[in-house]
Amino acid sequence: MHSIAVAGHICLDVTPLLADKARIDPGALIEVGPLSISLGGAVANTGTALTNLGIKTVPYGTVGDDELGRLLLAKLSQEGFRDPHLAVSKKLATSYSLVVEHSGTDRTFWHHTGANAEFDGASVIPAGHGLLHVGYPPLLPGLLENTGAPLRELFERARAERVTTSLDLAVVDPQSAVGKLDWGSIYSSVFPFSDIVTPSVDDLTSALRIEEPYSPQLVQRLADQLIDHGVAVAVISAGEHGLYLKTASAERLRSAGKVLEPLADLWADRSLTIAPLAVAHPVTTTGTGDASTAGLLYGLCAGATPEQALSLSVACSAAVMDGKGITIDNVLRHDATLASVLDNQQ
Repeated sequence: MHSIAVAGHICLDVTPLLADKARIDPGALIEVGPLSISLGGAVANTGTALTNLGIKTVPYGTVGDDELGRLLLAKLSQEGFRDPHLAVSKKLATSYSLVVEHSGTDRTFWHHTGANAEFDGASVIPAGHGLLHVGYPPLLPGLLENTGAPLRELFERARAERVTTSLDLAVVDPQSAVGKLDWGSIYSSVFPFSDIVTPSVDDLTSALRIEEPYSPQLVQRLADQLIDHGVAVAVISAGEHGLYLKTASAERLRSAGKVLEPLADLWADRSLTIAPLAVAHPVTTTGTGDASTAGLLYGLCAGATPEQALSLSVACSAAVMDGKGITIDNVLRHDATLASVLDNQQ
């Protein structure tokens, strides 16, 4: 099985268990529940999922020289990361997200980018891995200078080593500094070097300033644009509407590094939609998108079919949503047909 380098955004998620009527009310004392502190961001979420599924995963990112940074490193060790490559900023604090999650509603994030602002990809060593995954460039301003030149250069270095490249996006806050960037130009610059791209509909519409409600036609149009920009495998998530897969030609896939080259004929020119799995008692939606990406990447590394890889993606999301987390046993509890894929470790 190929090893995977997971690079980019990393933080701690600070999540208070809120009472249903919790609110911001100056001068008031609002009773809330206990606090949990967990690893967050694409590096930790996707990396932990891949590690729990049995793939050797090496994290790359930047933390601050502070208590939160030391806690983050300790939690990485607890999750089984034996060789994290994290730079330590002397100027910026460790990134964190305050996750406000009311029962029955979507989450709100209060986020501090912190040391992630210094991550520019220069310290990432793609050589020796089968795949390089970069997560959340909208939260990594160091990757976005000169129309995404640092990110493009990182992927070019990976390509030179025949390492398959993977990119996950994030929602762009239109009121932030990165919200004023020309994301159309950034994506046009980076996507030709991105073999796999796994955004949500909201990631793309917020960046490209598309004010259009969800429809299958919108998702298909966005996927077609990704392929037209040079992406080999595009998987767009649309929440309760599931995942949509679109792939490029066999010729494009054969140029997409060690992971995709042997799958070129099996994965070429495919278009596929899969619904999410129902979870009877959902506990959280935090990290479900990263889990979905991890399932896809595992499936590709295991030589799965498109159908199997998407099934693993939605099963990984369900395993996070039910609160039990990603383990092989819990994923198989959601979809026992994936046993042949998850047993395919070499």
